[in-house]
Amino acid sequence: MLRKLLLLLIPCIIFMTRRSKAAAAPSASRTLIWGPGLETNIVLPARFFFIQTVDSTGRNFTTSPGEKTFEVKITSPTDPYARIWVQILDRNDGSFLVRYRMYASYTDLHIQILLKDKPVGKSPYVLKGAVYHESCDCPEPSGALWEKNMHCPDSFSQIENDLSIFPSVDPDYNAHEILKRFGQRHSLCHYTIKNNQVYIKTHGEHVGFRIFMDAFLLSFTRKVKLPDIEFFVNLGDWPLEKRRASEKPSPIFSWCGSNDTQDIVMPTYDLTESVLETMGRVSLDMMSVQGHTGPVWEQKISKAFWRGRDSRKERLELVKLARANTDMLDAALTNFFFFKHDESLYGPLVKHVSFFDFFKYKYQINVDGTVAAYRLPYLLAGDSVVFKHDSIYYEHFYKQLQPWVHYIPFKADLSDLLEKIQWARDHDEEAKQIALAGQQFARTHLMGDSIFCYYFKLFQKYAELQVTEPKVRDGMELVEQPKDELFPCYCARKQVRDEL
Repeated sequence: MLRKLLLLLIPCIIFMTRRSKAAAAPSASRTLIWGPGLETNIVLPARFFFIQTVDSTGRNFTTSPGEKTFEVKITSPTDPYARIWVQILDRNDGSFLVRYRMYASYTDLHIQILLKDKPVGKSPYVLKGAVYHESCDCPEPSGALWEKNMHCPDSFSQIENDLSIFPSVDPDYNAHEILKRFGQRHSLCHYTIKNNQVYIKTHGEHVGFRIFMDAFLLSFTRKVKLPDIEFFVNLGDWPLEKRRASEKPSPIFSWCGSNDTQDIVMPTYDLTESVLETMGRVSLDMMSVQGHTGPVWEQKISKAFWRGRDSRKERLELVKLARANTDMLDAALTNFFFFKHDESLYGPLVKHVSFFDFFKYKYQINVDGTVAAYRLPYLLAGDSVVFKHDSIYYEHFYKQLQPWVHYIPFKADLSDLLEKIQWARDHDEEAKQIALAGQQFARTHLMGDSIFCYYFKLFQKYAELQVTEPKVRDGMELVEQPKDELFPCYCARKQVRDEL
């Protein structure tokens, strides 16, 4: 009787399986396409957009349909030899990040997205008019229009907080006062942006990091006319201006803030450079991480992982803790610099591990270095859950993060780290949701368009506080735009201004 029943059910099971497979096939018409890389006036070093795979019933895929599912072709009808590098990154959650870098400017760019030769969504997407590449010096004259085109938020809480202590800013006063207070013992860049030209004078011995700020300001002034502004950038690791109620604070721009200082915090040089050099000199950036997040959650190793150098005592303690708890934690040093005399205690050194291989593990440890650990944006962008060190240091976005929502916190002295790792093991689904929330935060707030928006709003609000005219001071030199003689661009905006 049971055998007869099974024979009757088998055709139904086969039919239902086939139907299920058919329903699970990606649909060219229902799949969703969106993102800044589909808009003409959002100029970024590497443009990008997203594909969310949807099946014929309207359900979003939550796992990868296969990294070769979609094909993307980007062409210009006016140039059959368009130099555009395209990459499709499978994010392993049913969505794809498509990034492309243009090496010349084109007219009416056509973006064709195909699924088995069928156009996807509203493909082809046409970016009408002049589409400028990263090296094209063609700034939008209106800052308000640029912000609108970029879909920048109205405000950033960190900027409002940082600038709230300055009722006004006097460039004439700061030009000598900041140098008197900090110029002898610290490395500073004194910048003036005047008529969208960048001028600089460096102070101090170690000023090599100016290359990051120079490059970003040049990139920025190619995209939009910045307000006239004069400011000082701290090139060191540590923020400078201490919190003292009795003194008038000096406005110092730094890549890192702390609870006992009041510097004006910018996105880090590391994150900023990764935006400029995406699909260029860097291999680790906010986009590449999204295509290299390792195995799916269920197949990751249920251990905490960390690699790095000895730039803080707590990192040595982390290695010590790992040795005593190998079943929970894999932590080791890759370089000794600050505590060379302790190498026999905390060595031997291990070989460097590809950052993308970190994501073989479910739990990622983010512990301070000399200041904040600048790897946090990249850790969040993966799909492992981040354990974040309780710290006095912060980057420009830290105050938007919420413990137990975007990351799992642990104490500065590491005393509860093992307890927190065990909690994650015992609450696997909750840990996974924290990982996903952190990942979504990074995807939303730490991409290149957000970094440009943050800087623009910072410069705009700072410029509004100036009570004397920014000046090109004695000894300042012009930071010149690089020449692109191989692929010069024709700027229609400049042509219009010339005719006016």
